[in-house]
Amino acid sequence: MKSGYLKHFASFIVLGIALAGCNAVDRLQNIGGTPQLAPIVDPTKDPNYRPVTMPVAAPEGPHAENSLWLQGAHAFFHDPRASHIGDLITVDVTIADTAEVSNATTRTRANSDTANMTNLFGLENMITKNGADPASLVNMGSDLSNAGTGQINRSETINLTVAAIVLQVLANGNLVITGHQQVVVNQEMRDLQVSGIVRTEDITSDNTVNLAQVAEARVAYGGKGQITDVQQPRYGSQLFDILMPW
Repeated sequence: MKSGYLKHFASFIVLGIALAGCNAVDRLQNIGGTPQLAPIVDPTKDPNYRPVTMPVAAPEGPHAENSLWLQGAHAFFHDPRASHIGDLITVDVTIADTAEVSNATTRTRANSDTANMTNLFGLENMITKNGADPASLVNMGSDLSNAGTGQINRSETINLTVAAIVLQVLANGNLVITGHQQVVVNQEMRDLQVSGIVRTEDITSDNTVNLAQVAEARVAYGGKGQITDVQQPRYGSQLFDILMPW
């Protein structure tokens, strides 16, 4: 059992050295020179290539005979702004969110209860026989004090742009859009997702819309990679933090 474990461990070490060696060879080849750019190749020849399928609008009808107008067109000149399924639109994600909330709560309560029975049809004598004092049968008191304070001071600033695609055109002409952007730098990936509903009137002449004009906006911005992973508590720590009652 032990020899098998040692073999697996040795194989793992050899594999790591081999991978490190390949990286070292590449670095040695670039000494005194600049990193070489990858050649331009046909991406469809890549074994990992997968064709992309997106919704697109039906093509417009042909020109009517002896007319420059397209059948079903709403304007004579072409409008470069997004208006059909499959069109692209640039979303300006600008968020400058600042929130300051402070509250304090103080609650106090004092209770005092006393009771005596010095004369009640002679029943006080029965109490005296049992060693109790009829003048001080009950003497209770309680004090309660509770103080709580809370404060929120948050500031978030995001300035990004992302190209989104029109997925659906609603009956009133509003556009349902979604955009997804990923950038990988030094084994750390930045991931941005945007979706929502846009009025065609809010789209500028350069085919851009501000996030503040996107209804039902959903924005997800985060990262994945070694740095993000190090900043996250381990699963065991997260589970321990949830289950512990104190």
